[in-house]
Amino acid sequence: MKHLGRIIKQRRTAMRLTLRELATASGISASHLGRIDKGERFPSAYVLRRIAKPLAFDENELFTLAGFLSPTPAEEAKRKPRGTVLGLDPYVAKVLAEEPLEVQRAVIGILAILKSLARRMVR
Repeated sequence: MKHLGRIIKQRRTAMRLTLRELATASGISASHLGRIDKGERFPSAYVLRRIAKPLAFDENELFTLAGFLSPTPAEEAKRKPRGTVLGLDPYVAKVLAEEPLEVQRAVIGILAILKSLARRMVR
């Protein structure tokens, strides 16, 4: 969690953006972004999507850094379905990869919510 927050903070500071400027550009509150920067909160897929463009990240790159998409070398990317999500059954990942990108992103968002709820239930 802290690793992703550090990456986001480094990118933001390298671009000379304040938390307020990023908040304005993304529509996410500065206080929430500050907690992500410090590693106190893990950003949802929705938040990642909102901050990707202002931070000049490719959405898929940011989703991969967050663990929502599995990282694959260039050769494996040709053999494996695009957008394979970590932890999915290979058949489900294959079926999902055949869906439009918007559907893939929606499913990733739903999985992020379920993952968050599951963490809360364990505590």
